[in-house]
Amino acid sequence: MSAFATPSLKRTMSFRDLVMNGLVFIGPAAAVAVFGPLDAKSHGATAMVYIAATVVMGFTALSYAKMSVAVPKAGSVFSYATAGIGPGTGFMAGWMVLLDYMLIPSVAYLFTGLAMHSFVPAVPTWAWTGAAVVVTTILNLTGVKNIARAALVVALAEVLVLAAVLVGGVAVLATAGATRPLLSPLLGVGGFSLAAVLAAVSIAVLSYLGFDAIATFAEENAGDARLIGRATLVCLVIAGLLFVAQSYLVALISPTSPAELAAHPELQGTIYYDIVREAVAPWLATALGVAKALGAAFSGMVALAAGGRVALTMAREGKLPRALSGVSARTGIPTVSTVTVTAVTLVVAVWAASAPDGLDLLVSVVNVGALCAFVLLHASVVGYFVVRGGSRRWVSHVVFPALGVATLVPVLVLVNHRAQLVGAVWLAAGLVTVAVQRRRGAAMPRS
Repeated sequence: MSAFATPSLKRTMSFRDLVMNGLVFIGPAAAVAVFGPLDAKSHGATAMVYIAATVVMGFTALSYAKMSVAVPKAGSVFSYATAGIGPGTGFMAGWMVLLDYMLIPSVAYLFTGLAMHSFVPAVPTWAWTGAAVVVTTILNLTGVKNIARAALVVALAEVLVLAAVLVGGVAVLATAGATRPLLSPLLGVGGFSLAAVLAAVSIAVLSYLGFDAIATFAEENAGDARLIGRATLVCLVIAGLLFVAQSYLVALISPTSPAELAAHPELQGTIYYDIVREAVAPWLATALGVAKALGAAFSGMVALAAGGRVALTMAREGKLPRALSGVSARTGIPTVSTVTVTAVTLVVAVWAASAPDGLDLLVSVVNVGALCAFVLLHASVVGYFVVRGGSRRWVSHVVFPALGVATLVPVLVLVNHRAQLVGAVWLAAGLVTVAVQRRRGAAMPRS
């Protein structure tokens, strides 16, 4: 038998596997990295910011849940937009989410490289970053069950370390008391500001990017088609609860005020670790850093697996080179597409590790790709259920998607201008690809 058979992914993933993959992709301690900017921008109302951000992303999760049942394919928004709006828009949705899935791993691996370099300065960041890509890719190619097992171990380890941090925070509150008012993580320091909270939400929603990767494993789901939607919603709720808890407790014991953080932005990046180190225990801050480093590497691994499946589906539909549609008969892994996405990730991640502003630009570009894809996802719900299906369920099929778009557009507007330019160039390249395919008779009618 040939090493690559007709594309057929193996249905071996349980509900637990799906949820754990989503949690690893997001990162249970994702709020740690952005606590400083959120605390400064929201005037201390970090927990309220995450409550609002969970609601905002909830609209997107609901749209994923609806479309994953109606269109149970591995292509995620590519498949959904194709079914709901048309092939041309479907291609553009897949094209934009590929930008997300190719660069999210680069960001994750760069976090790993930075963390490990801080522990072992003799090894440069780019070397740690490249090593993390190679090691996790080898695991990625061994089979989807191994990916799920690794995701489970890493997610549990990160949650255990985070739980130790939270227990330590509670102990500090019980013995030494809070340095801020008990309701300040909800109401802010010195008064509540709705404008400040909403401005901070535009940053906080970025902590959730990755829960959508669950939809890319639709053809490997061993249960009912509705499990994809349920796993997506459960993953989002768990992540939201973890983000609220970790930001609430640490805010209460922070010796640095939101005003000080706003005046000294250089403190914002490491403030969470600094608070844990000074107020709880130095070893716990180190453990948290190691857990974040490992979690980021395996987040990149899941992201590469998701990106490979999007590329696979687009190739099967004739929208990308047919060679990317190969699936290993032995492991059930889309090897060619996964290796291709990994190669792009490796180049970008090593470049970003060497560039002074590589991380900032990468994060912003990822946001552009993901948010554009989410907007098209919401449009797909309206197109599939209302325009094509004649649904009269206005709340779930019109109002919720419209609210989802309304909450995402302001975030896109606030994204780094250079990232918007990169996103525009990527979008233009996709449009050129569509035009070329139509000229070659690729049967892609206008949407």
